[in-house]
Amino acid sequence: MTRVLTTLAGILCLGLAAFGLANCSALALFDAIGPRDSGGRQAAKDQPFGEGPRRKLDVYVPVAAVENAPVLVFFYGGSWQSGAKEYYAFVGQALAAQGFVTVLPDYRLYPEAPFPGFLEDGARAVAWVRENIAAYGGDPHRIVLAGHSAGAYNAVMLGLDERYLRAAGVDPKVIRAVAGLSGPYDFLPLDTDTTIKVFGQAPDKAATQPIGFVGPRSPPTFLATGDADTLVRPRNTARLAERLRAAHVPVQERIYAGLDHSDTLLALSVAFRSKAPELAEMAAFLRGQALSRQQVTMRAR
Repeated sequence: MTRVLTTLAGILCLGLAAFGLANCSALALFDAIGPRDSGGRQAAKDQPFGEGPRRKLDVYVPVAAVENAPVLVFFYGGSWQSGAKEYYAFVGQALAAQGFVTVLPDYRLYPEAPFPGFLEDGARAVAWVRENIAAYGGDPHRIVLAGHSAGAYNAVMLGLDERYLRAAGVDPKVIRAVAGLSGPYDFLPLDTDTTIKVFGQAPDKAATQPIGFVGPRSPPTFLATGDADTLVRPRNTARLAERLRAAHVPVQERIYAGLDHSDTLLALSVAFRSKAPELAEMAAFLRGQALSRQQVTMRAR
């Protein structure tokens, strides 16, 4: 089994490196046959948060009954062009086992939805969480956002640029913290086929960059990457962390030795958790911020 999982991980890494996309068939197989965290389970599937097949979400909860638990919304990657929540059940169960009521939304992809369509969908998913998550034991006032790769961009951008949540009817102060794994946060000028296609039509290119929205009210942030990542360079993480610290925002920055772009996703799984203490460190940071009343008071000023 370990040999099979290692082979699948290698295929996934090659797909990411060659195309900037998750290799969906390999990831789906990895998710299907890999070991899962026994402390989490799926509680709801395909809950609609808007019209169309890409505006649905799944909910994962701790196996032990919870009440007013912190809520984590996780956005998967795929260069804003591919991906499906069904391939990330191992992430949903892993985060639920850490004590979070976890939500995995789909969102519209390019070419149907270039920037900012996927952010608008993410904000609508958060609005659904605010209205419905209490039924699953989650606290709608204690929401954290996280994501990997393009999903890290989505999570961080929603946390930093408050316009999207406000447009969806969500008070940004309910976002207690955000976490980004191997995300692009500072990538001007647009110089790859993917970024030109997805962001090229934006009239204000600076408004596409998360780093430009950092301020003293920004949510506490966990940022992680691998020093072997050649797809989304670690400088994205370093620059955003530096900007957050300059604004006196709590930030935890982790650069894991030897990890590449796909490793920071696979390290969330049971099979490859030994790659880095990423899951434990991210969960501890987000859990601590979700429980911190002080941070909410500071952001409300």
